[in-house]
Formats: sequence, C-alpha cells, structure tokens
Amino acid sequence: MVALLYSAVMHFDLPLEQLEGYDPRETAPHDFLPFWQETLAQARMHDLNARFDPLVTPLRQVEVQDVTFSGHGGAPIRGWLLTPAGTTGPLPCVVEFIGYGGGRGHPTDWLTWPSAGYATLVMDTRGQGTAWRQGDTPDPGADGAPHLPGFMTQGIRHRDTYYYRRVVTDAVRAVEAARTHPRVDAARIAVSGGSQGGGLALAVAGLVPDLALCMTDVPFLTHFRRAVTLTDSAPYSEIAQYLRIHRTRVDEVMGTLAYFDTLHFAPLAMAPAVFSVGLMDAVCPPSTVYAAYNRYAGRKEMHVYSFNGHEGGEGTHLQVKLAALNAHLPLD
Repeated sequence: MVALLYSAVMHFDLPLEQLEGYDPRETAPHDFLPFWQETLAQARMHDLNARFDPLVTPLRQVEVQDVTFSGHGGAPIRGWLLTPAGTTGPLPCVVEFIGYGGGRGHPTDWLTWPSAGYATLVMDTRGQGTAWRQGDTPDPGADGAPHLPGFMTQGIRHRDTYYYRRVVTDAVRAVEAARTHPRVDAARIAVSGGSQGGGLALAVAGLVPDLALCMTDVPFLTHFRRAVTLTDSAPYSEIAQYLRIHRTRVDEVMGTLAYFDTLHFAPLAMAPAVFSVGLMDAVCPPSTVYAAYNRYAGRKEMHVYSFNGHEGGEGTHLQVKLAALNAHLPLD
C-alpha cells in the first residue's frame, strides 16, 4: 500500500487566465517612497560595521565567514558569507533571505549557490529562527505592545513601529554589506528567497535600483487585503486573528500594512526578475503573487506549478534559477 506523503488543496483562487491579468485597485500611500527613503537614511546614520570573520568548517570546497552588520537602528544582524574555495573574485553574489520563522541555521544549509561558483550572503532574520531553523539575531526594536504570537502583528498599529520596517531595512543593509566584501563584485548582485524571503527580495528590488537579478518564489508580504480574507493559513491568519479581537482597528492596520506590501515595491523594481507560483498555494494565494508580478516594472518571467502548494517548484525550479543566474550574472 502506497502511503499518501503530501496533500494539497485544489485550485481555489482565480483561474489562470484571470490571474495573468489580475491587478487590484490599490494604490500606494502618497508618501510611500519618502517613508522608505527616510527610513533608510536613518539606518545609514549608523556605521554599517560589516564584519566577516573566517570560520573553520569541515567543508573543503566552500569557504565560510561569520557575518555581522548593522541593520535598522544600528542593531547587529548576523549572517553567513560562503564563497567557492580557492577563488579570489570579485564574484557575482546572491543575497539570500529566509522564509518565515527560520534562521540562518548552519553553513551547510546554503551550499547551492557557492557550489555553482557564486558568493552567497545569507541574512539571518531578526527575532526569528525557532520555528524550523535556528537563528542568532535578536530584535531589540520590538516595542512591547500587545500582538498575536508570531511577527505579523508586532507593532502593527503604526508604520514606524511595525516589525517589517526593521526587517526590510535589514535586508537592504545586507546588500550593502555584501558589496563591501573584496571577494564580491558590487555591480553584480542578485537577491533571492522564498515566501517571506521572496517578499523581502521584492522589497529590496524596489529599494535598491541597481540589482542584477531578483529571484522570488511564492512571495509572502503581498496584497495583504486579499490574502487575509482569502486564506486562513498562517502567517496571514495572524492578522485576521488580531482583527477579530481589535475590531475597530481594521483601517489602522491596513493603513500600516500598505507601507510593507510588495504591491507597492514592485512598480519601483527594475532588475530582471524570475517569479514562481503554486496554483494550490493556500499560504500565499496565487492571486496575491500575480498581483505583485503584474505590477513588477522590470523584465520578468513567471513559472507556474499548477499542482503544487507553498512548496512551489522545489528542485525543478532551482534549475530555472541556476539558468537565470548564468544568464544574468555569468561567471568570468
């Protein structure tokens, strides 16, 4: 008897022909870009203090450095830098962002890009890293206000205190840190990630104008208004649960989330982009992914996995991303 190893919901969102043209009638806050310009200017008042400490590991073909740099508020953000052993550079670099709840883990978790010849900076996500892979970066910016367990409602009553203001700022600073390393070609940087990591890659692509490539898989932090009413899966369900209790704060909460929605970063992003979507994804519904994709300003391609959920294309899609790296950041 064959065991059922995985089950997915059926297609529950818009048909593909509607997804391909889906663009919600939502506009960015009038001060969206000034807000982010000021946020990043404040972060840059702190010295980046990028440190790369060599780490002895059993790996023979990859060199590892323990990374620390200053993120939002000058807080120290951890990470890894991995480079192919024996290379002198400068190398094109992939800056990788992590999915919700995960941390930087171990260097052995991140061998794909350096095995293909690329430098890789993996950013630890502040406050996360206990749900499925360990992290090492605390979040000293938490305001202590009531919020649902998780991160989606932390500081959600105001854009200045919202958790993702700090994380998006950290992500931009991660690119800046990568660019300081002598083994990295500062002109050839790609950003990559899945789910939360995919949303952060889109945000960074909107805020950093000269990236070479954006690879975003089943991105989270996208089209909040639709997501929180279409899926009851975490993490979007954290917001819905918060609003079940704080019934009078709907407009306030949605007003905050508008500053962190990839719908509004996407029109600013000009780097070539590779997207992926699972049409059975109940975590990041397909229409939310397409909403960002259809607004993305740069040259772009979508890879559709019709019978997959939030796992997306997995190893199949990894081949797509390796080909994209080879096309847009060829190794000399």
